[in-house]
This record gives sequence, C-alpha cells and structure tokens, in this order.
Amino acid sequence: MEEAYVRLVCPECRKEWQSTPSDLPAPENRYTCPDCGEQRRLAEFMRTDRDLETLRELH
Repeated sequence: MEEAYVRLVCPECRKEWQSTPSDLPAPENRYTCPDCGEQRRLAEFMRTDRDLETLRELH
C-alpha cells in the first residue's frame, strides 16, 4: 500500500514541499517553515483543502 502525502506551501516565502502525515504534528499545532522559519498553525501550510482533509484523516 502506498503511503499518503500532503502538499504544503509556506504562506510567507511560498516554498512548496510534500510530507507524509505521520511526519507532521496535528493541524492545530504550530509548525515552522524549514526554509524561512515562519511559524503558524500547520493547517495554514496546507496547499489545498484536500491536503488538510487528508492530514486530519490520517493523523
């Protein structure tokens, strides 16, 4: 079975990347952009609503 992934984009620097939900904190927890250091709720880094739904389902 393939592992799901979610797409992220930093609201500050616009860096895009992807990660598996198991490597991320809960959507309401704070998260730091690995590129610019911007800190926000992880949900704000989700590229699309579907990515946020996937994170919530699999976390």
